[in-house]
Amino acid sequence: MLLLLLLQISASCLWLGRSEVVTSFQSSCPQFFFRGTPPNEALEPESPAWICQRYKNQYYFATLYDRKRRIPVYSAYLYEPGSGTRPNTWLVEPQLMGPSYPKTMEREWTLLNNFNVSLEKLSKSQAVLQDYKNLTGLNRGHLNPSGHHSNSNSRVATFTLTNIVPQNEKLNSGAWNNYEQQTMIRSTQGCETTYVVVGAVPGNNYIAKGKVNKPSHIWSSACCVVDNNHRKTWAVIAENDKNEVQLLTLGELEDVLTHLYGRNQVSLFDKDCPRE
Repeated sequence: MLLLLLLQISASCLWLGRSEVVTSFQSSCPQFFFRGTPPNEALEPESPAWICQRYKNQYYFATLYDRKRRIPVYSAYLYEPGSGTRPNTWLVEPQLMGPSYPKTMEREWTLLNNFNVSLEKLSKSQAVLQDYKNLTGLNRGHLNPSGHHSNSNSRVATFTLTNIVPQNEKLNSGAWNNYEQQTMIRSTQGCETTYVVVGAVPGNNYIAKGKVNKPSHIWSSACCVVDNNHRKTWAVIAENDKNEVQLLTLGELEDVLTHLYGRNQVSLFDKDCPRE
């Protein structure tokens, strides 16, 4: 009986220690960043939420979310591509409404029907499916793409609206898709582990009657560990109204983002990821 009680206490502590919306990535899900170092505060929005993206009691990636603009600032993950089908179920993040809600991503339907949540309440905290209906020239663009993951659960986890931005449909299915598939396969040759941070620069336009920001640019960066002593990096950026992707060094991307955000110098990775 005492053993059972201790196990229950231990399980509850483990559960409490694995909250979804967290106070810092370093303390909760550092594994998605090289040497546990996330991008610096130069990218932080006015109303940030740090999300360790959790599905079926496991973390799959990390997202810094902009509550006000209802888009992710960036998503960070490990590049581990595998074969499998593309999911079609979209999820939301209950904990953006408050800590009393489930700590794992859920379907909208589940929250509306099983947790007595109104669509109005849910949509105050984040983008909802309705916001992405009837778009013209735009679609739901993943920051962390499902194709960069090795199993069905990790791919489903990328289908959360907290990992989605309104993206130019030609870019999403064209040059950006080529980068995600072909360029990443070539660039990661010889890499033991590849850490990726993909982000969106807020723009001046909105969809869903002013609720959800349409980013001006989409960008991606990677730090690849070749071995204990060698790392290589690369980066890209695309304007969100053109079907073009510009290949940059990591240092060049950080400088471009510093200019676009107009704040402090942007740093996306630990200093040991080369900038040249």
